[in-house]
Amino acid sequence: MITDQSGPRLPGRAAAPRELTGAYPEPLWIQAKSALENRIALGEVAPGSRLPPERELCRMLGISRVTLRKALTALVEEGALRAAQGRGWYVTAPERKEWPNTLESFSETARRMGLVPTSRVLRREPGPATFDEAEAFQIVPGTALYRLERVRLLDRVPIAVDHSLVPADLATGFDEVDFTTRSLYDTMARLGFELAQADTTIEARSADAALAGHLAIAPGTPVLDMRQIVRDRSGRPLLSSSIRYAGDRYRLRTSFTRNAGA
Repeated sequence: MITDQSGPRLPGRAAAPRELTGAYPEPLWIQAKSALENRIALGEVAPGSRLPPERELCRMLGISRVTLRKALTALVEEGALRAAQGRGWYVTAPERKEWPNTLESFSETARRMGLVPTSRVLRREPGPATFDEAEAFQIVPGTALYRLERVRLLDRVPIAVDHSLVPADLATGFDEVDFTTRSLYDTMARLGFELAQADTTIEARSADAALAGHLAIAPGTPVLDMRQIVRDRSGRPLLSSSIRYAGDRYRLRTSFTRNAGA
């Protein structure tokens, strides 16, 4: 919620900003833009959170919806906000450094960049492997797999939805692990498994309604779907994952070397 220490307080809400005035030389939409970006810069509206409804912003600032829309559009163009059709206006997450081209867990990468990783657990249960899943793990269809689905957050901003699978016979004690803070990679390493290599594919997809809700984006927004099969040094598949990242919050950096005879 937008706040101003000098403004009147609304019942059950943070303090509201002062109404704008035509007494200043700047147009009202510029004053509105400045008022909003100041509060974003002060952290009074957290990255990834939604601004109050337009009607409420107009009332608090004492401006028309046309004036407000001009200010909001300018902030979108500057990258401070993003518009989600039918859902409102959201503060954009700060630009993240590139993800590595080495095999790291989500939590390891986050901590290396000075960010706090957490998760919301959506599902954690064993279930039979489908034909495609069995082929990936080189097991018989119907063999039990442990399914772990989480919304992954960085500094409380939703970044991705992660659906991971582990053969149930390897998932010893998983029901007792607090996966809101514990890394799956770390959990498996503690059990003595070495996650050494991953086969990875990344492709663009459209967010369905459920995914869009978890990531606070509009349905149909492009997301990056990264699928991995992670193996130990002998080549045995230990886990698979499908991690669907909000497209504006993820960037993968890699490098290529040209063969001498090319």
